[in-house]
Amino acid sequence: MTGSYGQIGTELIEELRARYGGENVIATGRKKPPEILRKDGPYYRLDVLDNDHLHNMLVDYDIDIIIHNASVLSAVGEKNPQLAYRTNVEGAYNVLEAARILKMDQVMIPSSIAAFGPSTPKENTPNDVIMRPTTAYGVSKVFIELWGEYYVERYGVDFRSLRYPGIISSETLPGGGTTDYAVEIFYEALKNKEYTCFLAEDAMLPMMYMPDCIKSTIDLIEAKEDNLEHRSFNVTAMSFTPADIAAEIKKHIPDFEIHYEPDFRQKIAESWPRSLDDSAAREEWGWNPDYDLAAMTKDMLETLSKRLGLKY
Repeated sequence: MTGSYGQIGTELIEELRARYGGENVIATGRKKPPEILRKDGPYYRLDVLDNDHLHNMLVDYDIDIIIHNASVLSAVGEKNPQLAYRTNVEGAYNVLEAARILKMDQVMIPSSIAAFGPSTPKENTPNDVIMRPTTAYGVSKVFIELWGEYYVERYGVDFRSLRYPGIISSETLPGGGTTDYAVEIFYEALKNKEYTCFLAEDAMLPMMYMPDCIKSTIDLIEAKEDNLEHRSFNVTAMSFTPADIAAEIKKHIPDFEIHYEPDFRQKIAESWPRSLDDSAAREEWGWNPDYDLAAMTKDMLETLSKRLGLKY
């Protein structure tokens, strides 16, 4: 896995190692890794823009499947679109080329709801629909989907992709995305009983709790290729607004207050779907989430309160 120290990667590595054995799951990244990435399996310092280094690592470890998570996210990408292009587009190209040349079994490169744009239908957004994103991150994800699907047809590479919605984690902090508020709000609710949100109160977006994110990723990796009519899939578990999640938190913390000061991320959010149709994933590989807003909120507050040593 590339980008293994990110919000998704850190928890996905742990589950993959528990399932397949620590020695069989190689965590990689450019930074000094957190302790969790070194305790149960190997960590390899890797820059996916260094093609020779990438190929050598894949050969040396006899890698069968690549999960390419290294990516510059939406908010950071708007501040530095050149970095987003190099990391997201050139990095994905290098990974797909490596999979082609080395005849690897599978390559998974996640996409995102950022691949959709203002002209995409906002409600119950279909799996196959006009996209045309307006962010550097979104444009890079459309490239990855189309280039990966081209490699399926042209070279027989087993490429797969998930359009992740906003991901909410109790274990790792967010990494510069437009949906980060849905994680930050829990920390602030427990610590300060107050939160100032950078999105408007009615900014509805598709979301997913991290356990379902991990589940969907592994389910697609393990799906039989013959069952897949698509290669890029919508996945979701719930849709809510900042006001919705604040109201759910108030059921547990009655004196919690939320304020709204929308910034540049509000415009990004307005270009994305409000809800997703993930029927293709449900039909082709049996996707079914475990958490809704109420269950996720209860679990987040319980988990974080224990970790932070706070009562609510």
